[in-house]
Amino acid sequence: MISKQLANQIVEQTMLRLHRNINVMNTSGIILASGDQLRVESIHEGAKMVVESEKPLIITEKNMHLFPKAKPGINLPIYFQNELVGVVGITGDPDELLEVATLVQLTTEMMVHQALIVSQSEWKRKMRERIFEDLLTGQPIEKLMTERLLKVSFHSESPYYLAILKVIPKHQAYQSFVEYLEDFYVHDSVLIGKYQSDEYFILTSGISEKAVKKSLSSLVKQIQKYFKVKIGVGTMIDDLSKVRHAYDTAKTALEYSEHSQIISFFESVELYSLLKKKESPEAQQFTHRLLKDVNPKLLHTLDEFLHCNQQISLTAEMLDIHRHTLTYRLNQIFEMTGFNPTVFQDAVVLQIALWLYDEKKQKE
Repeated sequence: MISKQLANQIVEQTMLRLHRNINVMNTSGIILASGDQLRVESIHEGAKMVVESEKPLIITEKNMHLFPKAKPGINLPIYFQNELVGVVGITGDPDELLEVATLVQLTTEMMVHQALIVSQSEWKRKMRERIFEDLLTGQPIEKLMTERLLKVSFHSESPYYLAILKVIPKHQAYQSFVEYLEDFYVHDSVLIGKYQSDEYFILTSGISEKAVKKSLSSLVKQIQKYFKVKIGVGTMIDDLSKVRHAYDTAKTALEYSEHSQIISFFESVELYSLLKKKESPEAQQFTHRLLKDVNPKLLHTLDEFLHCNQQISLTAEMLDIHRHTLTYRLNQIFEMTGFNPTVFQDAVVLQIALWLYDEKKQKE
């Protein structure tokens, strides 16, 4: 379980502070790393006994003959999560080493623990991301997939909600964004990970839409100091074979959400999704014909007026302008577009034009 790379790190760091020769052996008694390079990959008979007995072994001048090629010193078992994973040996007079032996053992176990925990975390991250990519194919969920999901602590229980997050770092954080997600959902049955360069996923199981909203809101509060995030939540699905549909609807929620909206559910933008071809020549021609003469101030006024359900007083208050000024602007929009924002049927056409409006395209 201990790699040669980790063994070399243990030897290097320990010898730097202890100024004694250190050997690190695996559970077969093979020396993985040593301050004495000639001993690397040879069998340490003392280490084999430590593995068998799971007890420290002191080798002295008197009992050296029992352990061919061994030198005086103290050899101690290394544990990780109550499992013996190797042996660390300190070369020298055992009487002089007794005081530091336990400290060396503790330090070694801490280094092993840290390295193996990181290794396990990386393995789980890669496994989650591979599982998510496989789920996106839309293939029927077979026994093997269920077993893989259990290995990453995900329990297959409907309903399922998929959130897609677009993340932009604001300040230097002490953790990666995935690590924040792992800490936040440490006790929950969720599938989390990174899918694209700035895109992350959270797939929940067995919790309601209300619980999903509450959880995501709490997450945003925790991370908002370090990350700017927008979240799209797809439609609820009752089977993991439908994850692709949940992903597509989550992406639509992101695309059509209001600029100030941090968390958007697909249902809130479902009507907008019917207008997915906003990049088409027809859509651009339509918006250009209607809005080409409308300046940004009037566009903002129109957007706010429609957002306020065509209420003059509320819109004027939101824009901090007089009612007469608002009426004048709405009349200007009517003259420029031929559609009256205060008339419901005309307002629908203007709203569709705003939904389809792409400021960058209009400037080209």
